[in-house]
Amino acid sequence: MRCRTDSPRQDVHAECMSTQPFFHLDSGEVRFFVEIDGESVGASITRQTLHYRFCRNEQGDDPLATYVAHADDIEAAVRRRVAGGSLKPVLLREFDLLPR
Repeated sequence: MRCRTDSPRQDVHAECMSTQPFFHLDSGEVRFFVEIDGESVGASITRQTLHYRFCRNEQGDDPLATYVAHADDIEAAVRRRVAGGSLKPVLLREFDLLPR
């Protein structure tokens, strides 16, 4: 049996996959994508890393809201990791987000 490449359903998975950031409860990570040189690079950051880097003095902080509020800094850290040869997907650590 051969796969048909002319099928109108060939991109079903691509249509179902979202590139919007989301909080993955089982892993405790915010997962997101960063566009780098025309490639969508998957990345994640743990709830703990977000808390200790951006909301150290707060209780009950929302990891997704924290990500959104600091997305520019977080995405820049992903770009630095990829430029440095990091494997994909990128898992950010607190060290990656230290002030430069």
